[in-house]
Amino acid sequence: MVNPYRSLLPTTVGFDRLFSTINEFDHLLSEGKKYTQSYPPYNIIKTDETNYSIEIAVAGFKREELDISFENSKLTVTGKTIDVDEKEYLHKGIGTRDFTHNFRLSDSIIIESADIVDGLLVISLVNIIPEEKKPRRILIGN
Repeated sequence: MVNPYRSLLPTTVGFDRLFSTINEFDHLLSEGKKYTQSYPPYNIIKTDETNYSIEIAVAGFKREELDISFENSKLTVTGKTIDVDEKEYLHKGIGTRDFTHNFRLSDSIIIESADIVDGLLVISLVNIIPEEKKPRRILIGN
């Protein structure tokens, strides 16, 4: 496979992972709508310069039916209904079908907490930038 970002390589150092992530996103987008995750709906919120949260509508799910995992910069939230419902519904408008949401997180993002608030699964994230990665001046000769 030809790397479309090859022309950028002479002016970049250490961006191999970034380019592979961009290629991965490009591949997912080219596959069409079958990878679009629309259920359940979710929000991504930037609270301030370092704090973010992901809110996922999980009405009808119990805590034990939800799973959150984090591996290799990928946050995965899964909902799997385990309760066989034997109620007789006259109308069932609250969907509780199984789902999986994947979120690619930056290396500097840590997951601070997760809780269910008002029918929303709220995952709090913090962007921690180490001192050595913050902008600074480089002195010449010292």
